[in-house]
Amino acid sequence: MMQITIDDQSGFCFGVVYAIQMAEDELDDSGTLYCLGDIVHNDLEVIRLNKKGLKIINHEDLKDLKDCKVLIRAHGEPPETYRTALENNIELIDASCPVVLKLQNRIKDSYVKQTEADAQVVIYGKHGHPEVIGLLGQTDNKAIVVFDDSDLEQIDFRKPIQLFSQTTKSMDGFYKLKSKLEMRAAEYGNYNVTANDTLCRQVSNREPHLKKFAPQFDVIVFVAGKKSSNGKVLYDVCKSVNPNSFFVSLPEEIDENWFKDAETVGICGATSTPQWLMEEIAGKIQTMKEAV
Repeated sequence: MMQITIDDQSGFCFGVVYAIQMAEDELDDSGTLYCLGDIVHNDLEVIRLNKKGLKIINHEDLKDLKDCKVLIRAHGEPPETYRTALENNIELIDASCPVVLKLQNRIKDSYVKQTEADAQVVIYGKHGHPEVIGLLGQTDNKAIVVFDDSDLEQIDFRKPIQLFSQTTKSMDGFYKLKSKLEMRAAEYGNYNVTANDTLCRQVSNREPHLKKFAPQFDVIVFVAGKKSSNGKVLYDVCKSVNPNSFFVSLPEEIDENWFKDAETVGICGATSTPQWLMEEIAGKIQTMKEAV
């Protein structure tokens, strides 16, 4: 009998739990609610909430709405969103993650100070990611977003640099970037590079945990939405320590050939992966094995 274990530290982070609970409470009361962007980067969870009355909108839709309620998800929003809501008499249900809000305030304060000092705010993050858009908004969209080495050319290494990070990025990636910035700046005699570790510990602590979890099993099935940045990072962690790691978003994506000689299977996921989906996938694998 194959042993299947679901990682008890995988699944929704508290910010996502909070946002979904706020959405469900409002839907239970009124039966309908707008949400600015996918409430979580998991298509199946979005579909589940759609059926309860959650309507996903974008920023252009927001401009046309009036006299209604709109949920701000855990990723946070730029100041412009709040201005639009005020102008259109929209009641915002703000489910921004407290960790993200704290980071927004830190970046806003730093931007004001760095502008006065002719310095730069650099954000380690993914271009176009909703959290990064909210962070950029704190700097009048003047901060420099660095995703890979090609983005470094935007930085003036002769000037002071304040480095921050999107909360869900890799800790390893953040500190590698810190070293690169320091080395490049030092070439110009500039030693004024300050790295602010703003990674969410509930997310970053999952990396060392998965490095220990994944090697314990013959096969790892990592469950996450294809849009999840956090999912891509954590899956890579699993793959680095267990080559028999497979990424799935839906139960239908499971291949029974993965488990041909497996006696143990570990199931884990991203901060945007619902517990019920991991359980469903465990059930699907079990059914496959019993059918053989």
